[in-house]
Amino acid sequence: MTKAKESVNKIFLEALRSVDPSLIVKDHAKRIHSDFSGTDFKKLLVTGFGKASYQMAKAVEDVFDASLITGGIVITKYGHAERQGAGGRGHGTWDLKKIKVFEAGHPIPDENGIMATEEIIKLLQNTDEQTLVLCLISGGGSALFVSPYEGITLSEKQLITDLLLRAGADITELNSVRKHLSGVKGGRLAEIASPAKIISLMISDVIGDKLDVIASGPTAPDTSTFNDAAGVINKFNLREKAPKGVLDIIDRGREGLIPETPKADSPVFENVTNIIIGSNRKALEAAKNKAMSIGFEAEIISSGIMGEAREVGKRLAGKAKGTKVQRHKGTKCFISGGETTVTVRGAGKGGRNTELALSFAMEIEGIGGVTLLSAGTDGTDGPTDAAGAIVDGETILKAKKLGLNPKEYLGNNDSYNFFNKINSLLITGPTGTNVMDVQIIVVE
Repeated sequence: MTKAKESVNKIFLEALRSVDPSLIVKDHAKRIHSDFSGTDFKKLLVTGFGKASYQMAKAVEDVFDASLITGGIVITKYGHAERQGAGGRGHGTWDLKKIKVFEAGHPIPDENGIMATEEIIKLLQNTDEQTLVLCLISGGGSALFVSPYEGITLSEKQLITDLLLRAGADITELNSVRKHLSGVKGGRLAEIASPAKIISLMISDVIGDKLDVIASGPTAPDTSTFNDAAGVINKFNLREKAPKGVLDIIDRGREGLIPETPKADSPVFENVTNIIIGSNRKALEAAKNKAMSIGFEAEIISSGIMGEAREVGKRLAGKAKGTKVQRHKGTKCFISGGETTVTVRGAGKGGRNTELALSFAMEIEGIGGVTLLSAGTDGTDGPTDAAGAIVDGETILKAKKLGLNPKEYLGNNDSYNFFNKINSLLITGPTGTNVMDVQIIVVE
């Protein structure tokens, strides 16, 4: 690994450390513990869902004495909990004392997600004014916390989710549909837990940190409507492909035959507090500080990167090449974050970060002194075991010497296999957090 590649890797690891769920949850949990101890609350229930929910729950148990926690359930993605001892796939107690841990499917929901969600619903159905619910929410929660609205099957939810992902729908569009097909999303969990006091600690994985979009906003007022959900279906021309049950629910909702998700004026939110404790911006700031400590001139160019991954790769490469032409002194570091999309047209394997990196690498072929890291902060990029990739001006030259055609791999959405063959994947394993993606560019 070159010195520049080592540097972008160190910068990325510092970004991850800044949004470590164990550290940021403990800070808030200590204050909640103090408040809880001086009130009339008689029950403390802990719920959570998302890729970081296990780490968040572990932090809560580290702060609260086990005797203070009445019960709890969290749902995380397969492989994102540290298993201790017995427990079959999809469930187990691990090393937590009072909080049960379930694993389920992501990004496509599965039966384990439904089963675990039912357990959370049961846990919260007998709450009262003397109950405090501590809800731990992180990215990935939309797929993991799943309770299909009456009249929709799991297979129908799986199909519409897959169709929207393949069509390139962004997270706001995807979640506006999912919220209106769910019994727990879009503020409906707050309805279930009412009249309990709810405090939600949220690690944001959405651009703009919108409360109703993070994990589809189970404890936040919903700003989207059935009309919005229908608009997303129509935008991507999915009415002919969408399951009948999905269209029936959305159409009946538009006609007023199904209640809308609760809005800001609903009384169920009077006793709800939503707190964002971790975000992409926080990770980018930490990355900038690390880059400056190395001696780079660092700049955050955007925390709202979005759009087609391969097009974003071209734009970022253009900025790098433009900077290179200026013959600046020293080394510049450009940092960005957000969440791009991939329109799947091929049959290959990859994610938005490896696709962005491949596009970037093709644009800087043969240019020395330019390096990019693009990676998901959760440690997984699409349906792969890689977080992303690290590339430079030598990447495409190396691939061509091995007989690889980068255009063919990009056209087939096969960026993972491309980088795997030239040993350029960034593999971190599950990180326990999730604040979207980070791109780090070094221009020497």
